[in-house]
Amino acid sequence: MALATAKLFVEEGAYVFITGRRQQKLDEAVKTIGKNVTGVQGDASNLADLDRLYDTVKQKKGRIDVLFASAGYGDLAPIGAMTEAHFDKVFGVNVRGTVFTVQKALPLFSDGGSIIMNASIASVKGLPGLGAYCASKAALRSFARTWTLDLKARNIRVNVISPGTIDTPILDGLPKETVDWFVSLIPRGTMGRPEEIATAVLFLASSDSSFVTGSELFVDGGVAQI
Repeated sequence: MALATAKLFVEEGAYVFITGRRQQKLDEAVKTIGKNVTGVQGDASNLADLDRLYDTVKQKKGRIDVLFASAGYGDLAPIGAMTEAHFDKVFGVNVRGTVFTVQKALPLFSDGGSIIMNASIASVKGLPGLGAYCASKAALRSFARTWTLDLKARNIRVNVISPGTIDTPILDGLPKETVDWFVSLIPRGTMGRPEEIATAVLFLASSDSSFVTGSELFVDGGVAQI
């Protein structure tokens, strides 16, 4: 989803900075985007890595107009089996990582800019075995409300995008029966494509959504809407 979004932004004339934990995958993403892109290896939950990311942005471009905070992690752990390590990893990436990704961007942020956080339909759904993940995504929805007020003097808009089941490589390891079950829940009848997330993010980043802030936009084929 983030790669499709970065590609679309470049096609629309933006210069993008992308980040990821795995250098090889990051290099492949930079090659795929092809131009107007800088890749910075790092972990969103590591504050020193975030500092290095924004130092690079400052040196190369000096400002940020749009931030798409999309790093996320989820794994199965019912409440009876949840461990401290599981909880800390999920909240470390999804919540702590997002909080400081946004906070550390603010000194470089243009007034009137746009912040978009990548949440999930899990923010409003109860999914068995995914309690920590669901709660972490609900936290992003709450932050969007608060940060809209915190940043209103700078006219920085803050919104959340909540995808449903999207056809990405994360599904490759799942049994076909599981994937078919996910699809059966989608009123549209097909999974979403990463490009459909990208166009929604582009809308929230652009002046076309100038009167949209503090909101949650579901891009889910109707799963969480019925």
